[in-house]
Formats: sequence, structure tokens, C-alpha cells
Amino acid sequence: AAADAARGEADAGLRAAVRERDVAAEEVRRAEWLIEQRRTAPDVGPAGIRRAEVAAALVAERRLAEQAARAREAHAERVAATRDALERTTNLAPEAATVVHALEELEAALGEHVARLDSELQADRASGEELAGTLRGHAHREADLQGRLRERGEAVTAAEVAAQQARDQAAEAEEELRGLAARLELAAEPAEAPLPDEEREALSARIERLTRRREQLGPVNPLAQDEYADALAHVEELETQRTDLETALRELQSLISETDRRIREAFETTFEAAAANFEELVGQLFPGGRGQLRLVKEDDAPKRVLGGQDAPPADDEETETEPEPDEEEEDLFGVEIEMTPAGKAMKRLSLLSGGEKSLTALAFLFAVFLARPCPFYVLDEVEAALDDLNIDRFPTLLRRHAGRAQFIVVTHQKRTMEAADTLYGVSMGDDGISRVISRKLPQDAAAA
Repeated sequence: AAADAARGEADAGLRAAVRERDVAAEEVRRAEWLIEQRRTAPDVGPAGIRRAEVAAALVAERRLAEQAARAREAHAERVAATRDALERTTNLAPEAATVVHALEELEAALGEHVARLDSELQADRASGEELAGTLRGHAHREADLQGRLRERGEAVTAAEVAAQQARDQAAEAEEELRGLAARLELAAEPAEAPLPDEEREALSARIERLTRRREQLGPVNPLAQDEYADALAHVEELETQRTDLETALRELQSLISETDRRIREAFETTFEAAAANFEELVGQLFPGGRGQLRLVKEDDAPKRVLGGQDAPPADDEETETEPEPDEEEEDLFGVEIEMTPAGKAMKRLSLLSGGEKSLTALAFLFAVFLARPCPFYVLDEVEAALDDLNIDRFPTLLRRHAGRAQFIVVTHQKRTMEAADTLYGVSMGDDGISRVISRKLPQDAAAA
């Protein structure tokens, strides 16, 4: 059936190829007729143009004919392959029949073997049921024997427990007898004669009295001595740790005091230098004006970072008296900038104009720079709020201190650009790519 289906598909392909070949042949004849017709036409004017179009159509037709030929050859190859497969299938038919016959004989033999195994299985099942019944009977008898054996074992165990309890009671009584004999300094042996009634009553009364006292004392913990020793060792260890912590605390407090002292000294030195530099720079940026830096203290300011504030002690703890700090020591928490421009009253920084604020900020920045110099500084449009009169003072300030540090200034002011040694410009091209342009200015650029 598969071979017939393949042959049908091959025949259909062959018919399609024949149709394509006939169509291609018809198109070739038509193209040749058109060529013959065009040969009789003149080669000039519209006829020449038409002939070129016909030549192009002829080339296209030839390509179609070649494609049809290749398709026809492919169909022929598929038909040949299908015929070969059909021949191989036809040659395998006798062998397939032989295999089918062998399979039928094998099926019959397997059926006989299965029937024989079924009969043996039935016989084995019957013998197994008989053996299972016998085993169930033995299991019932074994369960009865196990129950009786368990009862006998429990009785023996109970007797052994009772005997052991009796031996323990006898040993405890003997031990108690020896203890009483040692306390009374008597021999732990039976008396030759029974005690008189008076002595027996006195001993009974003493025993009762001692029993009541023992009951009043409550239960006795036999591990109390060991627990006391452990607690004593733990307390000694805690005392050692407390001594170590107190020593470490004293050392830490000493280190904190030394650190606070160094911080205070470094701050005072830096502040004094910055304050002196600020007054000088204000005189340069504000001709005729004055300015100063002043330390202020705020009532609600936080405690100093190092040292901190001790936590309040608990009510049930005794605290050692801490030494009071010197009266001369005073915590200073802030720096206030006071400015007095020429011809004006003293003002706070918040009351100055935008240009005055910028010059004041520059004066403070350069004051800190002179006290604690850095390799370079980046200034981003710090002179944007300055007018034409004050903007010249900014480049003058930069030139005066250019030998100590490098200044990188971002600016749009032309006068600031003229004072620079090197200019870097960033431009955006039509292609959307940013470009950096560098220009080295001559030494006399500012004068030019």
C-alpha cells in the first residue's frame, strides 16, 4: 500500500512535470515566433525599443524553460527512486510470508506452553492454600504459648522487683542502724536484753521530735553544696571580668579625653588660621569692609561626638563620683560669619545680597584653603551672581593663589575665561556627538 501510494504521488508529479514541459514548450514556440516577427521589423525608432523588450522577455522565457527542465529532471529522479523502492518491496514479499508463517507456529507453541503453566499454577495454588491453613493453626498455638510465657515473665519480674526492694530496704535499715549506732557510740549489734519501757518511750519521743524538726526544715537538696561551689566560682569570675572592664573603661576614658583634647587643639589652631585668613580676604574682596568668624554655642546642640554623655545610673546601683570638668573648658558648636560691607551696618550672612553672599563664600573657602590646602579645587559657576565690578576680583584672587593649588572653574563669564591658562569647551555637533575642544592661552592673555 505504501509503495502504491508513493507510485501514485510519483505519477502525479510526472504528469505535473509533463504539463509544465508542454507549457514551457508552448512559451518557447511563442517566443521564437515573436523573435521571427521582430526580425522583419526595422531597427530604428519604436521598433528597436520593442525589439529590446522582446529580447528581455526572451531571456526571461529561457530562464523559465531552464527551470521547468530542472523541475522535470527532479520529478524523473523521484519517480525512479519510487520505482526502485517498489521493486525492493516486491522482492521482500516472499520473505515476509515466511516470517508470518513462523510467527503463527510460535504463537501456537506459546499457547500450549501457557496452558501447561496454568494447570501447574492451579495445582500450586491448591497446595499453597493447604499449607497456609496449617501455618495459621501453628500461628494460633504459638500465640497462646507466647501469652503464657509473657505472663510467667511478668510474674518473675515482679518477684525480682519485690526482692530487690526488700534488699534495698534491708540495706537502708542496716545503714541507718550503723549511723545511729555511730552517733550513740554503741555497737551495731542486737542487744542481749530488750530495752526498758522508759528508755523505749524516751527514744520514741526523741525520734518524733527529730522527725518534726526535719519536716519543718523542708526537703533537703543533696546538690546544694555543689551548686554553692559553682555559684561562688561564677561570682569570682564575674568579679574578675568586672575588674577587667573597669580597667578597660578607665583606659577608654583616658583615650577619649586625649582624643577630645587633640581634636579641640587641632580645631582651635585651624579656626584661628582660617579666621585670620578670612579677615584678610574680606579686606581684598570687600574694599573698606570687614568680616570675621566667630564661634557660637547653642543651648540645644548635641553632645560632643567623642566622650558622649554617660547613661543615668539605676536607683539601686552605687555610682562613683566622676571628676567635674574644668570650668575653663567650654564646648563650642558652631561658626558664625559676620560681614560689614563698606558703608553698611553689620549684617548676618542671610541678610546679604546674592553677589555679597558669593564673595563671602569665596572668602571663607579660600580662608580654609590657606589654613588646610588641597591639591586642586573645582568651582562651578561661583561668580554667576557677581556684577561687572566685582567679577574682576575673582580672577585676581585665582591668580594670587594659583601657585599653591590647581583651580578648575566651570563658568560662562568671559572675563573668567580670559584669566584661565587653558580652556576646555564642550560642543554638540549635528550628529549628536559631544566634542571637547582644548585651547592653551598665552601668558599675556589677560592683558590682551
